[in-house]
Amino acid sequence: MAYYLGIDGGGTKTYALLTDEFGNVLGKGKSGNGNHQINATVATNSIREATLSALSEAGIEIEDITHAYLGLAGADREADYDILHPLIRSIGFTNYTINCDTMIGLRAGTNRPYGISLICGTGTNSAGRNPQGEHYQCGGFSYMFGDFGGGGGLNIEVFRSVIRAWDGREQPTLLTGLLLQLLGYSTVEDMFNDFQDNGRSVPVDAARLLFEAAAGEDAVALEILNHQGVDLGKSAAAIVQRLSMANDTFDVVLVGSLLTRGDQGWIRGPIEQSLHKVAPHASVVTLTTEPVVGALWSAMEEDGLTISQEVFENMRVYSDFELIK
Repeated sequence: MAYYLGIDGGGTKTYALLTDEFGNVLGKGKSGNGNHQINATVATNSIREATLSALSEAGIEIEDITHAYLGLAGADREADYDILHPLIRSIGFTNYTINCDTMIGLRAGTNRPYGISLICGTGTNSAGRNPQGEHYQCGGFSYMFGDFGGGGGLNIEVFRSVIRAWDGREQPTLLTGLLLQLLGYSTVEDMFNDFQDNGRSVPVDAARLLFEAAAGEDAVALEILNHQGVDLGKSAAAIVQRLSMANDTFDVVLVGSLLTRGDQGWIRGPIEQSLHKVAPHASVVTLTTEPVVGALWSAMEEDGLTISQEVFENMRVYSDFELIK
C-alpha cells in the first residue's frame, strides 16, 4: 500500500491530508501558522502537529509515507529553502517535495498542468507556470517589496480609514461602526487612545468588515477592495508577460479566504479586466477545492502516478477541510 501526504501551510493555519493511492482519505490534521517567515519554531510545530494528527488517524508512521508534498507560504526564494529543508527533515520527512503554496492552489483549481494562481488570504502572492513548464513568482514579499493587501494589510486599511474619517481626512464610512463593534469600543477616540497608549495591533479578522461595508455600498470599502483587485490584476498581467502566455488558453485560479469566501466581485472584477487585456483566452476561476487537495495530488504525481478522473472527481468536491472524511 502506498501512502501520500499533502500539506498546506499558511500564515494562520496548516492542513494535512493523508490518502492511499486511490485517493481514499485515511487521516487529516490541522494546526496553526505554517509560514517560517512569521515564526520558524511555530511553523515547525504546526507542520509536525498537523502531520502527526493525520498519521495517528491513519494508524501509520511517518516512515510509511510514500511521498509528501508541502505547499508552504514563505517558500519563495533559495534562502527560504535553505531554512525549510532542515526544518522539514527535523520532523522526520524523507521523501518529500516543498513548493510555494501558490502552486498547490493552482493544482487544486485547474485540470491543466499550467496556469496562474492568485492568493489573497493572510497575505497576497501570485505565481504561474506556462505550457513549457517555466515558473515565475510575482510578489509575496510584503508591502515594502511591492505587495498590497491580504488580510494582514487590509485590516490596517480598515483601521486607518476609520481614523481618517474620524479626524476629517476621509468621508464617513460604515467601517466605523463595524470596527468599533468588533473591537469593543464605544467611540473612535477611545479606540485611538487605547491603541496609541498600549501599542495594540489590529486583528487580521478586521479585513472581513470590508465585505460587509461593501455590501452596503460603502464608498470607502469599495475603493479599498477595488485597489486590491487592481493590484492582483497587475500581478497576473506581469506573469502573463514574463512567461509569454498572452496567446495561451489557461485558468487563473483565485485562492485564499478573501477571494473564495468574502468577495462578491469587488476584487474579481478588476482582476478580470486586467487579465483580458493581456490574455484574452484566459479564464478566471474561483477555487472551490481546498488547496491541500492540490498538495495531495502533487504528492502522487511526484511519485509517478497519474491522477485518475475518478480520484479527481471524488476529491475536488472538498471545499471545506472540516468536511473531508
